[in-house]
Amino acid sequence: MKRTYSQIDMDERRKIARWRMAGISIDVIAAKLGRHRSTVFREIKRNSFVDPQMPDLNGYYCVTANEMARGRRARLGKLARFAHVRQSVIDRIVHGWSPQQIAGRMRLEQHPVSVSHETIYKFAYSPDGHAIKLWRHLPERRSRRRPRHARRRHGRRFGPELNILHRPDAVAARDQFGHWECDLIQFRRKFGKANVTSLVERVSRFAVFLRNNDRQSRPIMDGLIEVLSPLPHVARRSITFDRGTEFTDWPYLAERHRRKHQRPRPKMAFERDRSPIDYRP
Repeated sequence: MKRTYSQIDMDERRKIARWRMAGISIDVIAAKLGRHRSTVFREIKRNSFVDPQMPDLNGYYCVTANEMARGRRARLGKLARFAHVRQSVIDRIVHGWSPQQIAGRMRLEQHPVSVSHETIYKFAYSPDGHAIKLWRHLPERRSRRRPRHARRRHGRRFGPELNILHRPDAVAARDQFGHWECDLIQFRRKFGKANVTSLVERVSRFAVFLRNNDRQSRPIMDGLIEVLSPLPHVARRSITFDRGTEFTDWPYLAERHRRKHQRPRPKMAFERDRSPIDYRP
């Protein structure tokens, strides 16, 4: 479809009702409206009038369908009508709860007035939510909500040929000095974006901690280069990272060491839940 998706409006519902009464199939109706057939099918299924007491009146009526759709969208009104529920939701968001956790807790406690996580998200991004900057306390802390199907897709950062299963036994058994493990230590949101890179030698357990102003990968790699470059080769044989985005610039680290020490490009290995291991020949 060449059109941008939007909710079905009253005009389209009039056409659907008229065409359904004329016996036109859903595929043809979808083509006429420029909609996917699943959209039209879902509209008819969700917004058809059904009354077991008067089965002869069951069917799809544009006015009834429009009211049913508006009623579902008005669930956000629960937070507008019930001040105590709204305040409870706001307090939990401010204290670090995600909308999913809040909605799940309401269901678990069988709260008399419960809302879904989608309703909480809509409230947070509504004018009332923006007035108190509620979005700042959400997990992703975005001022504008990203469309559901517009998530950024990242390419494969760590190839399957670099699986950690290929690493030498001496590394896994901690039998050889010079192999390091690297991780990122993050703090509560109220402390800002600052974090700490931890670098631990696997045999001696000697640890180095580096302060970072944010999670940008290149500055983190520069800090590791500054620490590891003065060491002899036997003291920096490999580094194991986790798969966080802050370590995606590991090729930059490998290339900088290769240029400085004039050595062949190091081998790399990965694990399903770990990131690269940089092997020095």
